Amino acid sequence: MTFVTRFAPSPTGPLHLGHAYSAMLAHDMARAESGDFLLRIEDIDKSRARTHWENQIYDDLRWLGVTWDGPVIRQSENTAAYSHALDVLWNKGLLYQCDCKRRDILDAAQAPQEGGAPTHGPDGLIYPGTCRHTHPRIGPRPETVALRLDLSAAIAQIETPLTYSETGKNEGQIQVTNPMQTIGDIVLARRDMGTSYHLSVVVDDAAQGVTHIIRGADLAEATGIHVILQHLLDLPTPIYHHHRLIRDEAGNRLAKRDDARAISKYKAEGATPNDIRRLVGLPPAP
Repeated sequence: MTFVTRFAPSPTGPLHLGHAYSAMLAHDMARAESGDFLLRIEDIDKSRARTHWENQIYDDLRWLGVTWDGPVIRQSENTAAYSHALDVLWNKGLLYQCDCKRRDILDAAQAPQEGGAPTHGPDGLIYPGTCRHTHPRIGPRPETVALRLDLSAAIAQIETPLTYSETGKNEGQIQVTNPMQTIGDIVLARRDMGTSYHLSVVVDDAAQGVTHIIRGADLAEATGIHVILQHLLDLPTPIYHHHRLIRDEAGNRLAKRDDARAISKYKAEGATPNDIRRLVGLPPAP
């Protein structure tokens, strides 16, 4: 089996040291296995995606010595595949329309009958199920609305164990446990996008034949969601590697708002690609 991994940034801001580490680590691992390293642009959020940030991604990666195999895939050009996946889930009776706003979810989660403090999952507050039985689930799938996964019904349809393989610090076989308490009914289609991060990433990884997903530890919580969707859509489950995060002096993980650590600024100030590798704790390029 050929080792295939990918780097999948969103063109919503500059790449920083954390992105550089993730891209170079994945690139190093793929090349060490004589495998393929793919580049995917996750631009489904058209309200924030910008062409100049996408072009900057290409420039920064080339300067870092990161090369990719095959054409660049852009999510905005793959909406038909996401629509098909939603139709599959809808026809299985696993999606429902949700009209709630964030304030509605917070108020419902804090209601006295819920008991205790609101719980959080990979997508923030775990949805209390307000709309679960409000709208019919018959007929064609409604479009331009938010659709949530009925997680309880989904789990009832999965007959095989919810597990995945992890390499690195937490190496071994990982079981997805207590998804109702830790994940809840997540959004799989947003009104303004027609899809969601969780759905699109699962569909794209399968379509591109990705065998190893190398990404930050901040996304480890989301893996349970992705494994569930892989089972429901009859897609393979890759091997996961969740790497450490690059943090600032205060211990906070870097975000795109941290322009001072943008790769382009290091380059403009005379840094070399090996300087960046040293800063993030990677050995010099051969």
